[in-house]
Amino acid sequence: MKLTREIKTALLVLSALLLFIWGYSFLKGKDLFSSYENYYVVYENVEGLSASAPVTLNGLSIGKVSGIAINREGKLVVEVQVKTDFPISKSSILEVYEPGFIGGKQIALVPNLEDSNLAKNEDTLQSAVRLGMIAKAGGQLAPVQQKVENTLVSADSLLNNFNTLLDAKNKENLSVAIAELTQTMKTLNSASKTLDKMLTVNQQNIDGMMSNLNKTSENFAQISDDLTQADLGKVVQNLESTLANVNKMMADMESGKGTLGKLMKDETMYNNLSDASKELELLLQDVRLNPTRYVNISVFGKKNKPYVAPQENE
Repeated sequence: MKLTREIKTALLVLSALLLFIWGYSFLKGKDLFSSYENYYVVYENVEGLSASAPVTLNGLSIGKVSGIAINREGKLVVEVQVKTDFPISKSSILEVYEPGFIGGKQIALVPNLEDSNLAKNEDTLQSAVRLGMIAKAGGQLAPVQQKVENTLVSADSLLNNFNTLLDAKNKENLSVAIAELTQTMKTLNSASKTLDKMLTVNQQNIDGMMSNLNKTSENFAQISDDLTQADLGKVVQNLESTLANVNKMMADMESGKGTLGKLMKDETMYNNLSDASKELELLLQDVRLNPTRYVNISVFGKKNKPYVAPQENE
């Protein structure tokens, strides 16, 4: 069958229309001849994500961004096309990340392997944004920058206060203080030289003193050795035994045992000793006053005088 001109024209127009539709879809990131699963995800900020950006799974490209739109709430709705046999659950996360310094933003699929509820075509998945290296560095440098700025402000304030403090009078006082400090250093230098000279002159005496000190130290060491060699334990034991005996004797005296204890505690014995002492005193007094009464040598038979007891008050 011979095609007429009208049929050829219609076929050509239809082919051009199909080619235009395919090209337009390709430019928008859609492939009409491949079976993709479309998913949606909502972001507060896409961090510079553009259409046709890759969608990766563990670094493997499995799709691309097919469109980005803004909803009524001002949030960004991103449509992605994914072609993979890997099971994607509804709790999977589509995370915007930066693969490097040069490349643009991409979307990484973070699957949840524990969720068996698979996502369907045109489902909405969870969103996340991973900070890039530059953003992380900026976030870490921001506190440092703030601290540096605060330090600079404090330093500037300190310098202003220092300039205010150093008026004409204070500058003069500071100059005087520096001059006096210089003079003090000169005096200390002179004293140091004098001390060096004294040490040089008396070096022999100092050596003698050190020799005597060493000898004294040796003597102390010898005494320490002698004390170490001595049986101090036995001496201490004997001393403890002696003290124990003394304590026992004192306890016996306190309890009235023994002669000394009875003398201290027995009042009758004390009175007898006192009376005996008094009578001995009277006897000695009588012997002194009347010796002939006790030693009588009579040649002519002289009679003794009668005995008269001595008085206590004589």
